[in-house]
Amino acid sequence: MSVDELPIGRRVAQWRIRRRMTQQMLADRLGRSKSWVDKVERGVRALDRFSVIRDLAEVLRVDPVVLLGRTTPPSIAAGTDGVDAVRAALARYDFTPHDPDRRPAPPVAELSRRAAHAWLTYQHAHYSHLLRMLPGLLADAQHAHAAQPECATSLLVQVYRVTSSVLVKLGEADLAWLAADRAVTAAGGDRQFAAVAAIPLAQALRALGRDRLAMAAALAAAPPISCDQGTPDESSVLGTLLLQAALAAAGCGDTRTAHELTDRAAEIADLVGEGDDDQWTCFGPTAVELARVVAAVDLGDAADAITRHGIAVRRAGWRCLPAEHRAAYLIDVARAYLQVGDLAAAGRALVDADRTAPAETRSRPAARTVIAAVARGGPATAGVAHLASTLGVA
Repeated sequence: MSVDELPIGRRVAQWRIRRRMTQQMLADRLGRSKSWVDKVERGVRALDRFSVIRDLAEVLRVDPVVLLGRTTPPSIAAGTDGVDAVRAALARYDFTPHDPDRRPAPPVAELSRRAAHAWLTYQHAHYSHLLRMLPGLLADAQHAHAAQPECATSLLVQVYRVTSSVLVKLGEADLAWLAADRAVTAAGGDRQFAAVAAIPLAQALRALGRDRLAMAAALAAAPPISCDQGTPDESSVLGTLLLQAALAAAGCGDTRTAHELTDRAAEIADLVGEGDDDQWTCFGPTAVELARVVAAVDLGDAADAITRHGIAVRRAGWRCLPAEHRAAYLIDVARAYLQVGDLAAAGRALVDADRTAPAETRSRPAARTVIAAVARGGPATAGVAHLASTLGVA
Protein backbone atom coordinates (compact mmCIF):
# COMPACT_ATOMS: atom_id res chain seq x y z
CA MET A 1 0.00 0.00 0.00
CA SER A 2 1.44 3.39 -0.99
CA VAL A 3 1.57 6.31 1.42
CA ASP A 4 -1.26 8.02 -0.49
CA GLU A 5 -3.50 4.98 0.01
CA LEU A 6 -3.02 4.88 3.78
CA PRO A 7 -5.90 6.04 6.00
CA ILE A 8 -5.38 9.59 7.21
CA GLY A 9 -4.86 8.41 10.80
CA ARG A 10 -1.96 6.21 9.70
CA ARG A 11 -0.40 9.15 7.87
CA VAL A 12 -0.71 11.26 11.04
CA ALA A 13 1.05 8.51 13.00
CA GLN A 14 3.82 8.23 10.39
CA TRP A 15 4.53 11.96 10.44
CA ARG A 16 4.34 12.09 14.24
CA ILE A 17 6.99 9.39 14.49
CA ARG A 18 9.07 11.09 11.80
CA ARG A 19 8.96 14.31 13.86
CA ARG A 20 10.05 12.28 16.93
CA MET A 21 6.92 13.07 18.91
CA THR A 22 5.04 10.85 21.31
CA GLN A 23 1.26 10.82 21.21
CA GLN A 24 1.28 12.90 24.39
CA MET A 25 3.59 15.51 22.84
CA LEU A 26 1.34 15.84 19.80
CA ALA A 27 -1.73 16.05 22.02
CA ASP A 28 -0.17 18.80 24.15
CA ARG A 29 0.71 20.92 21.12
CA LEU A 30 -2.81 20.57 19.75
CA GLY A 31 -4.52 21.21 23.07
CA ARG A 32 -6.11 17.73 22.86
CA SER A 33 -5.96 14.58 24.94
CA LYS A 34 -3.62 11.64 24.31
CA SER A 35 -6.74 9.49 23.91
CA TRP A 36 -7.95 11.75 21.08
CA VAL A 37 -4.65 11.37 19.21
CA ASP A 38 -4.68 7.60 19.71
CA LYS A 39 -8.24 7.32 18.34
CA VAL A 40 -7.35 9.46 15.32
CA GLU A 41 -4.32 7.34 14.50
CA ARG A 42 -6.28 4.09 14.84
CA GLY A 43 -9.13 5.42 12.69
CA VAL A 44 -11.64 5.24 15.55
CA ARG A 45 -12.22 9.00 15.39
CA ALA A 46 -12.84 10.50 11.95
CA LEU A 47 -11.01 13.65 10.89
CA ASP A 48 -13.91 15.35 9.14
CA ARG A 49 -13.08 19.03 9.74
CA PHE A 50 -10.47 20.69 7.56
CA SER A 51 -9.57 23.13 10.35
CA VAL A 52 -8.53 20.18 12.55
CA ILE A 53 -6.47 18.67 9.72
CA ARG A 54 -4.83 22.04 9.16
CA ASP A 55 -3.91 22.29 12.86
CA LEU A 56 -2.43 18.79 12.76
CA ALA A 57 -0.46 19.65 9.64
CA GLU A 58 0.89 22.82 11.25
CA VAL A 59 2.15 20.94 14.31
CA LEU A 60 3.61 18.16 12.14
CA ARG A 61 5.16 20.76 9.79
CA VAL A 62 3.62 19.37 6.60
CA ASP A 63 1.14 20.66 4.04
CA PRO A 64 -2.46 19.59 4.82
CA VAL A 65 -2.56 17.96 1.38
CA VAL A 66 0.14 15.54 2.57
CA LEU A 67 -2.16 14.32 5.34
CA LEU A 68 -5.14 14.14 2.99
CA GLY A 69 -3.17 12.09 0.46
CA ARG A 70 -2.02 12.85 -3.07
CA THR A 71 -1.44 16.21 -4.60
CA THR A 72 -4.14 18.75 -5.26
CA PRO A 73 -6.09 17.52 -8.32
CA PRO A 74 -6.81 19.72 -11.36
CA SER A 75 -10.48 20.14 -10.39
CA ILE A 76 -9.49 21.89 -7.16
CA ALA A 77 -6.67 23.90 -8.70
CA ALA A 78 -9.05 25.15 -11.39
CA GLY A 79 -11.44 26.39 -8.74
CA THR A 80 -8.75 28.42 -6.97
CA ASP A 81 -6.79 29.89 -9.89
CA GLY A 82 -7.98 33.41 -9.11
CA VAL A 83 -6.91 33.51 -5.47
CA ASP A 84 -3.54 35.15 -6.20
CA ALA A 85 -5.25 37.97 -8.08
CA VAL A 86 -7.60 38.53 -5.15
CA ARG A 87 -4.61 38.50 -2.79
CA ALA A 88 -2.92 41.16 -4.93
CA ALA A 89 -6.09 43.27 -4.94
CA LEU A 90 -6.29 43.12 -1.15
CA ALA A 91 -2.63 44.18 -0.94
CA ARG A 92 -3.30 47.43 -2.83
CA TYR A 93 -3.98 50.69 -1.01
CA ASP A 94 -5.66 53.75 -2.51
CA PHE A 95 -3.39 56.66 -1.55
CA THR A 96 -4.38 59.03 -4.38
CA PRO A 97 -8.18 59.15 -4.56
CA HIS A 98 -8.22 62.78 -5.78
CA ASP A 99 -5.42 62.53 -8.38
CA PRO A 100 -6.66 64.67 -11.34
CA ASP A 101 -4.99 62.31 -13.82
CA ARG A 102 -6.84 59.30 -12.49
CA ARG A 103 -10.11 58.17 -14.01
CA PRO A 104 -13.15 58.93 -11.86
CA ALA A 105 -14.52 56.21 -9.63
CA PRO A 106 -17.47 54.33 -11.15
CA PRO A 107 -20.88 55.51 -9.89
CA VAL A 108 -21.87 53.90 -6.59
CA ALA A 109 -25.15 52.71 -8.13
CA GLU A 110 -23.24 50.80 -10.81
CA LEU A 111 -20.90 49.29 -8.24
CA SER A 112 -23.86 48.27 -6.09
CA ARG A 113 -25.28 46.34 -9.04
CA ARG A 114 -21.90 44.65 -9.55
CA ALA A 115 -21.72 43.79 -5.84
CA ALA A 116 -25.21 42.28 -6.00
CA HIS A 117 -24.13 40.22 -9.01
CA ALA A 118 -21.08 39.05 -7.04
CA TRP A 119 -23.34 37.88 -4.21
CA LEU A 120 -25.63 36.02 -6.61
CA THR A 121 -22.57 34.39 -8.18
CA TYR A 122 -21.46 33.30 -4.71
CA GLN A 123 -24.91 31.97 -3.81
CA HIS A 124 -24.95 29.91 -7.02
CA ALA A 125 -21.50 28.56 -6.03
CA HIS A 126 -19.81 29.79 -9.21
CA TYR A 127 -16.59 30.39 -7.32
CA SER A 128 -14.17 30.44 -10.25
CA HIS A 129 -16.23 33.13 -11.96
CA LEU A 130 -16.48 35.11 -8.73
CA LEU A 131 -12.70 35.04 -8.25
CA ARG A 132 -12.32 36.57 -11.71
CA MET A 133 -14.79 39.34 -10.84
CA LEU A 134 -13.42 40.30 -7.45
CA PRO A 135 -10.07 42.02 -8.22
CA GLY A 136 -11.72 44.67 -10.40
CA LEU A 137 -14.67 45.05 -8.05
CA LEU A 138 -12.37 45.44 -5.04
CA ALA A 139 -10.29 48.10 -6.79
CA ASP A 140 -13.34 50.07 -7.93
CA ALA A 141 -15.09 49.82 -4.55
CA GLN A 142 -11.94 50.98 -2.75
CA HIS A 143 -11.63 53.90 -5.19
CA ALA A 144 -15.28 54.87 -4.73
CA HIS A 145 -14.97 54.71 -0.95
CA ALA A 146 -11.82 56.85 -0.96
CA ALA A 147 -13.57 59.46 -3.11
CA GLN A 148 -17.04 59.33 -1.50
CA PRO A 149 -16.87 57.59 1.89
CA GLU A 150 -20.29 58.88 2.89
CA CYS A 151 -21.90 57.07 -0.07
CA ALA A 152 -19.77 53.96 -0.53
CA THR A 153 -19.12 52.55 2.95
CA SER A 154 -21.91 49.96 2.84
CA LEU A 155 -20.81 48.96 -0.66
CA LEU A 156 -17.18 48.43 0.35
CA VAL A 157 -18.17 46.43 3.44
CA GLN A 158 -20.29 44.10 1.29
CA VAL A 159 -17.52 43.66 -1.30
CA TYR A 160 -14.99 42.76 1.39
CA ARG A 161 -17.59 40.46 2.94
CA VAL A 162 -18.29 38.45 -0.22
CA THR A 163 -14.53 38.27 -0.82
CA SER A 164 -13.95 36.86 2.65
CA SER A 165 -16.84 34.41 2.27
CA VAL A 166 -15.52 32.81 -0.92
CA LEU A 167 -11.98 32.65 0.47
CA VAL A 168 -13.28 30.69 3.47
CA LYS A 169 -14.91 28.27 1.05
CA LEU A 170 -11.63 27.71 -0.76
CA GLY A 171 -9.63 27.04 2.39
CA GLU A 172 -7.86 30.43 2.34
CA ALA A 173 -8.82 31.27 5.91
CA ASP A 174 -5.90 33.63 6.63
CA LEU A 175 -6.66 35.70 3.54
CA ALA A 176 -10.37 35.59 4.40
CA TRP A 177 -9.52 37.01 7.82
CA LEU A 178 -7.66 39.88 6.13
CA ALA A 179 -10.65 40.68 3.91
CA ALA A 180 -13.00 40.53 6.91
CA ASP A 181 -10.69 42.78 8.92
CA ARG A 182 -10.77 45.27 6.02
CA ALA A 183 -14.58 45.16 6.17
CA VAL A 184 -14.50 45.98 9.89
CA THR A 185 -12.09 48.87 9.25
CA ALA A 186 -14.24 50.22 6.42
CA ALA A 187 -17.31 50.11 8.67
CA GLY A 188 -15.70 52.64 10.99
CA GLY A 189 -17.94 53.71 13.84
CA ASP A 190 -21.22 52.80 12.17
CA ARG A 191 -22.80 50.13 14.38
CA GLN A 192 -24.90 48.48 11.64
CA PHE A 193 -22.05 48.37 9.10
CA ALA A 194 -19.77 46.95 11.81
CA ALA A 195 -22.34 44.26 12.58
CA VAL A 196 -22.46 43.28 8.90
CA ALA A 197 -18.65 43.21 8.78
CA ALA A 198 -18.52 40.96 11.84
CA ILE A 199 -20.31 38.16 9.97
CA PRO A 200 -17.34 37.29 7.71
CA LEU A 201 -14.96 37.99 10.60
CA ALA A 202 -16.64 35.30 12.69
CA GLN A 203 -16.70 32.92 9.71
CA ALA A 204 -12.99 33.42 9.03
CA LEU A 205 -12.06 32.95 12.69
CA ARG A 206 -14.10 29.75 12.83
CA ALA A 207 -12.35 28.51 9.69
CA LEU A 208 -9.03 29.18 11.42
CA GLY A 209 -10.16 27.09 14.38
CA ARG A 210 -10.35 30.19 16.62
CA ASP A 211 -13.85 29.46 17.86
CA ARG A 212 -13.70 31.41 21.11
CA LEU A 213 -12.50 34.52 19.29
CA ALA A 214 -15.22 34.03 16.69
CA MET A 215 -17.91 33.81 19.36
CA ALA A 216 -16.60 36.91 21.12
CA ALA A 217 -16.44 38.92 17.89
CA ALA A 218 -19.95 37.96 16.81
CA LEU A 219 -21.51 38.75 20.17
CA ALA A 220 -19.60 42.03 20.58
CA ALA A 221 -20.85 43.27 17.20
CA ALA A 222 -24.46 42.11 17.63
CA PRO A 223 -26.83 45.12 17.43
CA PRO A 224 -28.26 45.99 20.87
CA ILE A 225 -31.90 45.48 19.90
CA SER A 226 -34.62 43.22 21.22
CA CYS A 227 -36.31 40.65 19.00
CA ASP A 228 -39.19 42.92 18.00
CA GLN A 229 -37.44 46.31 17.84
CA GLY A 230 -35.17 46.16 14.81
CA THR A 231 -35.80 46.65 11.12
CA PRO A 232 -35.82 43.46 9.01
CA ASP A 233 -32.21 44.19 7.97
CA GLU A 234 -31.07 44.74 11.56
CA SER A 235 -32.88 41.63 12.74
CA SER A 236 -31.41 39.47 9.97
CA VAL A 237 -27.90 40.64 10.77
CA LEU A 238 -28.44 40.11 14.51
CA GLY A 239 -29.84 36.63 13.93
CA THR A 240 -26.94 35.72 11.64
CA LEU A 241 -24.39 36.87 14.22
CA LEU A 242 -26.13 34.80 16.89
CA LEU A 243 -25.93 31.74 14.61
CA GLN A 244 -22.23 32.37 13.97
CA ALA A 245 -21.69 32.64 17.72
CA ALA A 246 -23.70 29.45 18.29
CA LEU A 247 -21.62 27.51 15.76
CA ALA A 248 -18.45 28.86 17.34
CA ALA A 249 -19.72 27.74 20.76
CA ALA A 250 -20.37 24.29 19.31
CA GLY A 251 -16.83 24.26 17.96
CA CYS A 252 -15.65 24.90 21.54
CA GLY A 253 -17.79 22.04 22.83
CA ASP A 254 -20.02 24.47 24.76
CA THR A 255 -23.39 22.76 24.34
CA ARG A 256 -25.38 25.03 26.63
CA THR A 257 -24.24 28.28 25.00
CA ALA A 258 -24.73 26.87 21.50
CA HIS A 259 -28.33 25.95 22.32
CA GLU A 260 -29.08 29.25 24.05
CA LEU A 261 -27.76 31.31 21.15
CA THR A 262 -29.61 29.24 18.57
CA ASP A 263 -32.83 29.61 20.55
CA ARG A 264 -32.38 33.40 20.57
CA ALA A 265 -31.81 33.34 16.82
CA ALA A 266 -34.96 31.25 16.37
CA GLU A 267 -37.06 33.90 18.14
CA ILE A 268 -35.78 36.54 15.74
CA ALA A 269 -36.25 34.26 12.73
CA ASP A 270 -39.91 33.72 13.59
CA LEU A 271 -40.43 37.48 13.33
CA VAL A 272 -38.30 37.96 10.20
CA GLY A 273 -39.74 34.99 8.31
CA GLU A 274 -38.35 33.58 5.07
CA GLY A 275 -37.32 35.41 1.93
CA ASP A 276 -36.34 38.93 3.12
CA ASP A 277 -32.61 39.01 2.36
CA ASP A 278 -31.41 42.50 1.47
CA GLN A 279 -28.25 41.87 3.51
CA TRP A 280 -27.43 38.55 1.79
CA THR A 281 -27.63 36.58 5.04
CA CYS A 282 -30.13 33.84 4.06
CA PHE A 283 -31.40 34.24 7.63
CA GLY A 284 -34.79 32.83 8.52
CA PRO A 285 -36.47 29.93 10.34
CA THR A 286 -35.05 27.30 7.97
CA ALA A 287 -31.51 28.65 8.26
CA VAL A 288 -31.81 28.43 12.05
CA GLU A 289 -32.89 24.78 11.89
CA LEU A 290 -29.98 23.95 9.58
CA ALA A 291 -27.63 25.67 12.02
CA ARG A 292 -29.00 23.47 14.82
CA VAL A 293 -28.03 20.43 12.75
CA VAL A 294 -24.51 21.70 12.06
CA ALA A 295 -24.03 22.63 15.73
CA ALA A 296 -25.10 19.12 16.75
CA VAL A 297 -22.54 17.64 14.33
CA ASP A 298 -19.77 19.81 15.78
CA LEU A 299 -20.83 18.87 19.30
CA GLY A 300 -20.54 15.18 18.37
CA ASP A 301 -24.28 14.53 18.73
CA ALA A 302 -24.74 12.92 15.34
CA ALA A 303 -27.99 11.17 16.26
CA ASP A 304 -29.65 14.48 17.13
CA ALA A 305 -28.24 16.05 13.96
CA ILE A 306 -29.64 13.28 11.76
CA THR A 307 -33.07 13.47 13.39
CA ARG A 308 -33.22 17.25 12.98
CA HIS A 309 -31.98 16.97 9.39
CA GLY A 310 -34.92 14.81 8.40
CA ILE A 311 -37.29 17.49 9.67
CA ALA A 312 -35.37 20.53 8.37
CA VAL A 313 -35.26 19.49 4.72
CA ARG A 314 -39.02 19.05 4.67
CA ARG A 315 -39.55 22.71 5.52
CA ALA A 316 -40.95 24.94 2.79
CA GLY A 317 -37.94 27.24 3.13
CA TRP A 318 -35.41 24.53 2.25
CA ARG A 319 -35.74 24.91 -1.52
CA CYS A 320 -35.68 28.70 -1.20
CA LEU A 321 -32.14 28.69 0.18
CA PRO A 322 -29.29 29.32 -2.28
CA ALA A 323 -27.53 26.34 -3.84
CA GLU A 324 -24.33 27.23 -1.97
CA HIS A 325 -26.08 27.11 1.40
CA ARG A 326 -27.86 23.81 0.72
CA ALA A 327 -24.79 22.06 -0.64
CA ALA A 328 -22.55 23.24 2.21
CA TYR A 329 -25.15 22.02 4.68
CA LEU A 330 -25.36 18.60 3.00
CA ILE A 331 -21.61 18.20 3.39
CA ASP A 332 -22.05 18.79 7.12
CA VAL A 333 -24.87 16.22 7.14
CA ALA A 334 -22.47 13.75 5.54
CA ARG A 335 -20.18 14.38 8.52
CA ALA A 336 -23.04 13.41 10.85
CA TYR A 337 -23.63 10.13 9.02
CA LEU A 338 -19.89 9.50 9.03
CA GLN A 339 -19.85 9.90 12.82
CA VAL A 340 -22.41 7.09 13.22
CA GLY A 341 -20.74 4.89 10.60
CA ASP A 342 -23.54 5.13 8.01
CA LEU A 343 -21.32 5.41 4.95
CA ALA A 344 -24.19 4.84 2.51
CA ALA A 345 -26.20 7.78 3.86
CA ALA A 346 -23.06 9.93 4.01
CA GLY A 347 -22.41 9.09 0.37
CA ARG A 348 -25.97 10.02 -0.63
CA ALA A 349 -25.62 13.38 1.10
CA LEU A 350 -22.36 14.06 -0.74
CA VAL A 351 -23.82 13.12 -4.11
CA ASP A 352 -26.83 15.36 -3.42
CA ALA A 353 -24.46 18.19 -2.53
CA ASP A 354 -22.55 17.66 -5.77
CA ARG A 355 -25.76 17.77 -7.79
CA THR A 356 -26.84 20.94 -6.00
CA ALA A 357 -23.57 22.88 -6.35
CA PRO A 358 -20.59 21.00 -7.82
CA ALA A 359 -18.09 23.66 -6.74
CA GLU A 360 -18.99 23.03 -3.10
CA THR A 361 -17.77 19.44 -3.29
CA ARG A 362 -15.00 19.91 -5.85
CA SER A 363 -13.34 23.17 -4.79
CA ARG A 364 -13.54 23.05 -1.00
CA PRO A 365 -10.79 21.35 1.01
CA ALA A 366 -13.34 20.69 3.78
CA ALA A 367 -15.54 18.74 1.38
CA ARG A 368 -12.58 16.80 0.04
CA THR A 369 -11.81 15.67 3.58
CA VAL A 370 -15.29 14.20 4.04
CA ILE A 371 -15.35 12.61 0.58
CA ALA A 372 -12.00 10.94 1.26
CA ALA A 373 -13.22 9.59 4.60
CA VAL A 374 -16.39 8.14 3.04
CA ALA A 375 -14.61 6.69 0.00
CA ARG A 376 -11.93 5.00 2.09
CA GLY A 377 -14.29 3.82 4.82
CA GLY A 378 -15.67 0.89 2.85
CA PRO A 379 -17.18 -0.07 -0.51
CA ALA A 380 -18.24 3.21 -2.14
CA THR A 381 -21.32 3.76 -4.27
CA ALA A 382 -20.81 4.71 -7.91
CA GLY A 383 -21.52 8.37 -7.16
CA VAL A 384 -19.03 8.59 -4.32
CA ALA A 385 -16.44 6.58 -6.26
CA HIS A 386 -16.76 9.01 -9.17
CA LEU A 387 -16.39 12.02 -6.87
CA ALA A 388 -13.41 10.50 -5.08
CA SER A 389 -11.74 9.62 -8.37
CA THR A 390 -12.34 13.10 -9.78
CA LEU A 391 -10.79 14.68 -6.68
CA GLY A 392 -7.91 12.23 -6.52
CA VAL A 393 -8.83 10.74 -3.15
CA ALA A 394 -10.10 7.34 -4.34
